[in-house]
Amino acid sequence: MQNEKKVLACVDHSHFADNVTDAAAWAARRTGAPMELLHIIHRQTEISTGKDRSGAIGVNAHQHLLTELSEEDAARSKEVREQGRLFLNRLRERAMAAGVPSPDVRQRYGDLEEVLVEQQPSVRLFVLGRRGESAETTQRDLGRNVERMVRALKQPILAVTQGFQEPRRAMIAFDGGTMTRRGVEMIASSPLFRGLPIHLLMSGKSRKDGPRQLEWAKTTLESGGFEVESALIPGDAEGIIAGHVREHEIDMLIMGAYSHSPLRSLLFGSKTSDLLRSAKIPTLLLR
Repeated sequence: MQNEKKVLACVDHSHFADNVTDAAAWAARRTGAPMELLHIIHRQTEISTGKDRSGAIGVNAHQHLLTELSEEDAARSKEVREQGRLFLNRLRERAMAAGVPSPDVRQRYGDLEEVLVEQQPSVRLFVLGRRGESAETTQRDLGRNVERMVRALKQPILAVTQGFQEPRRAMIAFDGGTMTRRGVEMIASSPLFRGLPIHLLMSGKSRKDGPRQLEWAKTTLESGGFEVESALIPGDAEGIIAGHVREHEIDMLIMGAYSHSPLRSLLFGSKTSDLLRSAKIPTLLLR
């Protein structure tokens, strides 16, 4: 069905590309949604050839230089597109080997955020690497695009870690807020986690209505056919969630993301980013 919303895998030339492809293929198979591999090409404003053009003189020197630069730009653009085509074809074959019948591939020039926001109406799930190509040399543990993309998009985002494995058990970091309540309802009605045991963990500041909220979430998931284990553990959310992930061998974390403004995150830090750093497993971020 052409109008069916897709799983969109955003890939670049980082070593996360294979993991993103594997995760997107898993999600597409589980949901029956079409899958697309998207590669964004950033236009280069300068092309360095090593030639010294500072001494270009003569009546036609300026026009000749513009022509030469234009030809070099066209050749470079063609080379980049061809590299991207080969890159996407390899990932397409990987997705097909993982059981996706006919994944689409697309290359686009532009800014990552602008392109993904434009694509959003046709997407049910975005899949991104926790780190991208720009983080390969700096070894940052969380790519600079993750927070920017999650804040810009309104659909769920699966942030993938290295060495993706199909999850056997998932955990919802539940806080009783509107975002995670919607997430519980979405998971209860979605085939994405169907048949997997769900751990439901409420942590952070103690809330008077916490037990009631947790019971609602547990009942909603059980009504959807899930086997649910719930726990209410007040205290430092980051430490408790990370410990629960290790103790119960959780393969995928589900949580709300960036509920505060970017300015608040700059001044006081972001729990979402902290949790993404401490939880070394794929994380489904709800918006």
